[in-house]
Amino acid sequence: MELEEKIDDCEFNLRQLQHFEPDPHYTKYFFNKFLKSADKFYQNIFQEANRDFGLFVKGDCNREKFIKKAKEKNDSKALKFVTWFDKKFDDIHVNIFPNFIKKILKDNTKNNSFDIKIMLRAKERYKDDTYQEIKVPLSNGKIRSKEELKIEIRRQLPVFLEIINHKRESNNEPKLEENDVVASVFADMHEYQNMEIAYACEVYLPVMKEFLKEGREQIKKLTQFA
Repeated sequence: MELEEKIDDCEFNLRQLQHFEPDPHYTKYFFNKFLKSADKFYQNIFQEANRDFGLFVKGDCNREKFIKKAKEKNDSKALKFVTWFDKKFDDIHVNIFPNFIKKILKDNTKNNSFDIKIMLRAKERYKDDTYQEIKVPLSNGKIRSKEELKIEIRRQLPVFLEIINHKRESNNEPKLEENDVVASVFADMHEYQNMEIAYACEVYLPVMKEFLKEGREQIKKLTQFA
C-alpha cells in the first residue's frame, strides 16, 4: 500500500498544481512535492521487494542496500529483479515528458535547478503547436492579481493567435479563437525547453502505475516456487 500512497500523493499534488495554475510560485511548489513523491515511489519499490525476496535489509531499503544484501546472500533472483528494474526504468522514460521527469528525478529532485515561465497555449493541443511567454507582474514570485494576468493575456493574444493559426492553417488543423487559449506554467532545464509542467505530470502518472503493476508481476514471477 505504500507504493499506492505515493501515487495518490502525486495525483493530489497534480490536482493542487492545476488548481493554482498559472501561478508560478504554487506550480513550482506542488511540482516539487510531486517529484519528491515520485522519487520516493521508486525507492519504496525496493522496500517492498526486500520483504518479498526475504533479504531482511534493516531500516529503509533502497536500490544500493538491496543489491548489497542480494550479493551477500548470493540471491540471483533478487539481482535479476534489479536488472529488470533498471531496464524497465529506462524503457518507460524514452518519451520526452517522462524523460524530462527522469532528468529531474536523477539530478534535481530537491534543488529546483529549472527555470519556469508563464506561456500561452491552446487548450486543445496539436503536434508542434507554438507557445508564447507572457510577463505577468509578480510579488514574491506569486501573481499579484488575476486582473493583471487577464490584461497581459489580452495584450498578447492577437500576436499569439496570428502565429499559431498560421501554423495550424498550413497543417489543416482547427483554427483557434480567443476562448481556445489558456495560460500555463512551463519549465526550461538544460536541453528541455518549453516543457508544460502540469501536462508532464499528467503523462507521468500512467507511467508510474504501469511500472508498479509490472514490477509486482516481476517480483511474483521471481519469488514463486517452481
